[in-house]
Amino acid sequence: MLSNREQRIGVILVCAVGFAFSCNYTNHAPLIPLLISQFGFTKAMAGLLTTAMFLTHALMQVPGGHFADRFGGRKMIFFSLIIVCAGNICISFSNNYEELLFWKFFTGIGTGTCFISGARYISQLVPAERLPKAQGYYGASILLGSGFVIFVLPRIAESAGWKAAFFCTATLAIIILLFWIFLSPKPAVKEHPHTSLSQLLLHPRLWILGMIQMASFGLVIVLGSWITILLKQQQLISNQILISAVASSVVLIGVITRPLGGILVNQIGVRMLLEISFILNTAGCFMLAFLGGSLFYTLLAIVLLAIGCGLPYATIFDRATVLFPGRAGAAKGLVNMLGVIMILVGTPLVGYVADISGKFTNAFIVLGCFSFIVWIISFKIKK
Repeated sequence: MLSNREQRIGVILVCAVGFAFSCNYTNHAPLIPLLISQFGFTKAMAGLLTTAMFLTHALMQVPGGHFADRFGGRKMIFFSLIIVCAGNICISFSNNYEELLFWKFFTGIGTGTCFISGARYISQLVPAERLPKAQGYYGASILLGSGFVIFVLPRIAESAGWKAAFFCTATLAIIILLFWIFLSPKPAVKEHPHTSLSQLLLHPRLWILGMIQMASFGLVIVLGSWITILLKQQQLISNQILISAVASSVVLIGVITRPLGGILVNQIGVRMLLEISFILNTAGCFMLAFLGGSLFYTLLAIVLLAIGCGLPYATIFDRATVLFPGRAGAAKGLVNMLGVIMILVGTPLVGYVADISGKFTNAFIVLGCFSFIVWIISFKIKK
């Protein structure tokens, strides 16, 4: 068993890793207007940049979790973060849309394996009673990275160009990789009963957790991909820096709510936590659909969605670990893979609807209905 000091160092470093690789979730989103101007593609094609990365991100969840179970999360983070570094460097030298698409696809191999390896590393690092809080901190670091680039990269691109913005995320990943190599503690191996992979893949509770992940993590990344363009289209805010700040808040508020969810679940229970979350998500989506012309209701909707999408995170992955302690990496991978399906389908679909109708109303109606359905499904989770 590692000492408390070593556990704290490990949690801090794995959160730094989460920050570094999650920058790739949305680092292209605030640059879409510049990229469209440079390469001349549509909003739907811009949505495919997110789809390309999250396709390989999703495909690596279960195999990445399996490798993390077998070789340890620490070792797998090392290899996957190298891929993230390489992908970021290469995308900064892209000369056309096809190259942008390919390198986002390539980077998803690294982010997918990195995410699930980090989640597995935490479950190997800290005792069970501290796991929800630690998972919440890890989840917060991921949203911090996703929101950070929405706000910061437009400022870099304005002064140095979009290529420099991508190169900055590459530099960040390299620095965190060096810290990981030299400072990350090696957790002790924990023995657990063996469970077959087929039993895990067919377990109904994991699929319910995956649906919940779709309507929380998946939903917030879809929103993060389009919120900047939505705010500019509404013309309710004229200051570009303020638009970036508001857009990034949809994920940055989760920096608080993800750890808070890990704390609250022991106070109010799983069922109540999920009910609150998806009612907030449903209300937020319908506000954006029907009341988006008002600055007040737009800001309120963003806050509600940020809270509702953040609270379930720690509970989802803690439940997956409890269900399959011997294959926690693969179990978390399956749950997150299902969540990523929302991003794969939702991001280009929202862009397509916006291209056809000229506005986002219908897309937010669909997202609100989906959140309501998942609210009903969440009643299948035991208290």
